[in-house]
This record gives sequence, C-alpha cells and structure tokens, in this order.
Amino acid sequence: MTTMRKRMAGRRAFSLVEMLLVLVILATLAAIVVPRFAGRSEQAKETAARTQITSIGTALDAFEVDNGYYPTSADGLGLLVERPATATNWRGPYLKSQIGNDPWGNPYIYEYPGQNNADGYDLSSAGPDGRHGTDDDITNWATTN
Repeated sequence: MTTMRKRMAGRRAFSLVEMLLVLVILATLAAIVVPRFAGRSEQAKETAARTQITSIGTALDAFEVDNGYYPTSADGLGLLVERPATATNWRGPYLKSQIGNDPWGNPYIYEYPGQNNADGYDLSSAGPDGRHGTDDDITNWATTN
C-alpha cells in the first residue's frame, strides 16, 4: 500500500505543460465563440429598440384616435400614461408604465409635428453610438442609404 500512496502522491498536480495546453485550447475556443455571441447581443438590443418604438407608436396612434391630436413635443410621451387636463376623451393609460430609456440607456426622442413624417410624429433612438443623426439610429421613418 505504501507504493500505491507514493504513486498517487506524485500524480496529484498538473504539470505546467498540461496547464498551458488547457489555456491555449480555452483561448482558441473563446476566440471563435465570443465574437459570434457579441454580435447577437447588439442585434438583440436593436430589435428591442425597434419593438419599443413600434409599441410607443401604437400607443400614440390610440391616443390620437381618442383625443383627436398627438401630444406635442413639449407635452412629451408622459401623456400616454397620465391623463392630461386638456384631453376630454382620454381612455388611457395607453402604456403600462412610463417610457424608459432605449437599450443603450439613452432617452427616446419624440417630435410632433415630425420633420421626417410630415403628417405625424418622429420617434427615434440614437442607437448604439448614442448620437442622433448617425447611420445607426433606429427610427419610425424610412431612411435612405
């Protein structure tokens, strides 16, 4: 039994070469897998922003049907949740809660009357870069590339 214990005592730790080999394998796998998932995360945020803009747009349209007008830019989107004093036919709340920020932590921009939608409103997110007016903006109007 003592011989068996001596053998087991010598095999308890990994050698430096074995450790380095495992690290190389893990680094290689990470280099292949991480970029694929990173792109999916950004894509999911863009999809979430588009969905939120569509939901807010639906609530704005319902507000307009009930009251005969869209909230002004100065009134903001808060009128979709809290009844304004001037709206006699308000049947809200049109959204379950106050509108939060976009998935990147920036506020949504609402303008009525719209500059891009002449007969309606403009609703947009600054997108991943956080700057309005750039190519990655997510909007409720068609953009030309």
